[in-house]
Amino acid sequence: MPEDAAKRAEDFLTLVQRAERGKLKLYIGFAAGVGKTFRMLEEAHALRKRGVDVVLGYIETHGRVDTQALVQDIEQVPRRKIEYRNVVVEEMDLEGVLKRKPKIAVVDELAHTNMPGSKHKKRYQDVLELLDAGINVIGAFNIQHLESLNDLVSRAAGTPVRETVPDSFLKQADQVVNLDLAVEDLVDRLKAGKIYPPEKIEWALEHFFQGQNLSTLRELSLREVAESLERNAAKQTPAVQARAAVGGRVMVCLASHPPHAATLLSRGSRMAGRLSTDWFVVYVETPNEAPDRIDAGIQRHLHANIEKARELGAEVVKLQGSDPVACLLDFARSHGVGQIIIGRSHQPWWMQVLARSVPLRLVREADGFDVHIVSFSEEDERP
Repeated sequence: MPEDAAKRAEDFLTLVQRAERGKLKLYIGFAAGVGKTFRMLEEAHALRKRGVDVVLGYIETHGRVDTQALVQDIEQVPRRKIEYRNVVVEEMDLEGVLKRKPKIAVVDELAHTNMPGSKHKKRYQDVLELLDAGINVIGAFNIQHLESLNDLVSRAAGTPVRETVPDSFLKQADQVVNLDLAVEDLVDRLKAGKIYPPEKIEWALEHFFQGQNLSTLRELSLREVAESLERNAAKQTPAVQARAAVGGRVMVCLASHPPHAATLLSRGSRMAGRLSTDWFVVYVETPNEAPDRIDAGIQRHLHANIEKARELGAEVVKLQGSDPVACLLDFARSHGVGQIIIGRSHQPWWMQVLARSVPLRLVREADGFDVHIVSFSEEDERP
């Protein structure tokens, strides 16, 4: 077993030995084929050599010979078989892993959506239950599945990303490892048949595995893991915590039905992550927006945005008042907010002036705060 795999195993084992709630280690990559599953299995072997009780909760080898070879000699919890639309699908047996109660479980493809009838909708939620039960987990996912990057990656790749992991899950990780690889080397691995079977290679090269797309994803992956390491350092370093306190908490101002809510929430999540601070999503319900005065469609969108904000790790606050700006600023002053994020109004400038729009008033009245007005057209063009 390579020396670096043994060292990685020793580092994680030190955390495990101090644990009550399970510890979480994540391997993150920028695309399929960078070696996440292979490295997890290497670490599992190194831990077994140390006498640690390790099992495979769920591993997806994708038929890769080198990866399949590493599955040998490690105990696997038998998968749960579910028949869905006349097809038998295999899922991780959550109850089986809980009953087996290993010291460490290895779980792949954390953004996966479980079949209907499963206890949890997503596999990362299964992992959260394992952690609550005191089981340590080594897991993996690709950067395009991180919720706050969803829109950005979909635009860059030209392909919608439907399965996501919330940023709040990533922030719970005790260790995060980035699996980096030169784009040219990854493409060579694809062409050599080491990632997908021959019949899928040409399609992959024409779509997801284009050079610029991979370069963008690689940059995002490197940046995200660097910020994750900074967040972990902030938990332990008073100097970093002091800098975060100076920056203040982050507040995202949410309207009842903003057209670009996902972009606002992603911006708030990422800013709070960079500052290693808490963040709020605040919605002011005016008398004209009482539940009995707005239509059901707007209410559904509002509830969906609130749920997404919670998935991203925000504390959602609903205020009531006739003056949204006064409510927002009172809340910001009483809750240590330093950064205010709001979307740009789509009204003509003269209407904003005459009607005294919320963004315009915030800029004028928010003394002592940094106000960030998000221009969605600019956001859409960001690489």
